[in-house]
Amino acid sequence: MPIQSSGFGGGSGGNGNDKDPARIIGGGFQKQADGEEFSLRPQRLSEYIGQPKIKEMLGIMLAAARMRGEPLDHLLLHGPPGLGKTSLANVIAREMGAGMRATSGPAIEKPGDLVAILTNLEEGSVLFIDEIHRLNRVAEEFLYPAMEDYKMDIVLGSGASARTVTVPLPHFTLIGATTRPGLLSNPLRDRFGIAHYFEFYDTQDLTRIIVRSAELLGVGIDTEGAMTLARRSRGTPRIANRILKRARDYAQVRGDGNIDPEIANAALDMQGVDELGLDDFDRKFLRTLIEKFEGGPAGVETLAATLQEERDTIEDVYEPYLMLLGFLNRTPRGRVATRGAYEHLGVPYRPTKSDDPSLF
Repeated sequence: MPIQSSGFGGGSGGNGNDKDPARIIGGGFQKQADGEEFSLRPQRLSEYIGQPKIKEMLGIMLAAARMRGEPLDHLLLHGPPGLGKTSLANVIAREMGAGMRATSGPAIEKPGDLVAILTNLEEGSVLFIDEIHRLNRVAEEFLYPAMEDYKMDIVLGSGASARTVTVPLPHFTLIGATTRPGLLSNPLRDRFGIAHYFEFYDTQDLTRIIVRSAELLGVGIDTEGAMTLARRSRGTPRIANRILKRARDYAQVRGDGNIDPEIANAALDMQGVDELGLDDFDRKFLRTLIEKFEGGPAGVETLAATLQEERDTIEDVYEPYLMLLGFLNRTPRGRVATRGAYEHLGVPYRPTKSDDPSLF
């Protein structure tokens, strides 16, 4: 089934501007030089691994929509980058037997761009807008009647000769994906009939994903090797597939082409990825917070300037996993490193200002 793209589909994740294209564990979007990313995506809901609650609910809604012969209700997918939001949108289109048009919020610069996309949709098709929270606010208003009544009101002319023309639209399903749902306007958020939050994956599901991807890539890997990669994948399938490819490279050059725990560990150690999936920047982030800001609290803008990284990238890519590990707390006064962060870095723990202000 046809899948059209405006050039921005494929899961931008974060703000889509990773500075280091070689960083293999970043959650942001990167152009895939080897063209293998799409081939690893699941094609049907039965092939989709992980997110069991979402799969169960979506399976029921898809079956009901097919029985009624109607498009699926508009769907909002939100969560950290790299967890499968774009893949699930592709699966939904295939399950509904519909074509999919993919674009992104930043790509729709003016209302005319959105009008052109909507008027070229086919009956029952899926429109996927990645990073929908970055949609132009004027263009967003055109979505309201399109989502509710499948029509658009376009003003032709200006002044006294201006007139409004109502353009009917085919029935379609809008799937919006975002890493920052709090930035969505209330009118837009309320028009989605379904909203699902993506959780980080556990080691068991990531192991299954790695084994499946290795089979598709023709890479030999044993269960322990797959589990070793899974434990260092930051709970993120996109990263799991990325480090699988780097382990494949290492195995072909330094081994016999098969990935076992020894090869997996050696490959990731060379990349600077530790046993918890943290890389050099993660450790630099924590060390900066601990050594320069006495463990915090420190404002995210200050940290971004010190680390020379975009605030959005820090908030969307790095911090969620550090918080999941219990290494970082977000407080009203700023970011605070926890005892676990000190222990992981091998730094003697000292209470932060937020623990006991009287000590400072």
